Amino acid sequence: MLDLGEAAEPDRAAAPQRRPGLRLAGRATALYRTAGSGFETSQVAALDLGFDGLDGDRHGGLTRRAGGREPWYPRGTEIRNERQVSLLAADELAETAEALGIDAIRPEWVGANLLIAGIARLSFLPPRTLLMFEGGVTLKIDGDNAPCRAAGHAVARHYEGRADIPFAYVRAARHRRGLVGWVEKPGRIEAGEGFEARVPEQWIYGS
Repeated sequence: MLDLGEAAEPDRAAAPQRRPGLRLAGRATALYRTAGSGFETSQVAALDLGFDGLDGDRHGGLTRRAGGREPWYPRGTEIRNERQVSLLAADELAETAEALGIDAIRPEWVGANLLIAGIARLSFLPPRTLLMFEGGVTLKIDGDNAPCRAAGHAVARHYEGRADIPFAYVRAARHRRGLVGWVEKPGRIEAGEGFEARVPEQWIYGS
């Protein structure tokens, strides 16, 4: 049996390399939400967010059902919903489209809630980053959004004759699919509203 006490001894692990936290300025240039159970979103002027995310949105709710992203649970297990909102960046969408050899991927095709500008390599913002909006809303980032075939199928519907896109999208969008997060402080976000991203201290823990 593994002795967890011994495994955690300080002299058995390399000292983590730490990087200090930082603050970055960004802006939500466009906002989107679903209308019912559909995957794609529609552009709106504002988002009213509660602790359960967007009321009536496909990804709203305090909890959600486990799926293929959580193979350690039986499918359908009720778990905390850390995927209340989806954040994308125009430059990463353009890079994904270029990798697929298509003209463009619109944010609403792949279920965006917020289109973010001003943050380089948005998908690499680490977990626990806080997005503190001018109007008072705070979103907490859970992590990057792993691309799936459902989003690939949504893109393929706009490019007739490209049956390869659903599978190719998963590779092309890796580390370009944006972020998912949840509402830490509720309120309203208006289109064009600025925010401060508070990136926490980071380190790599290894042995």
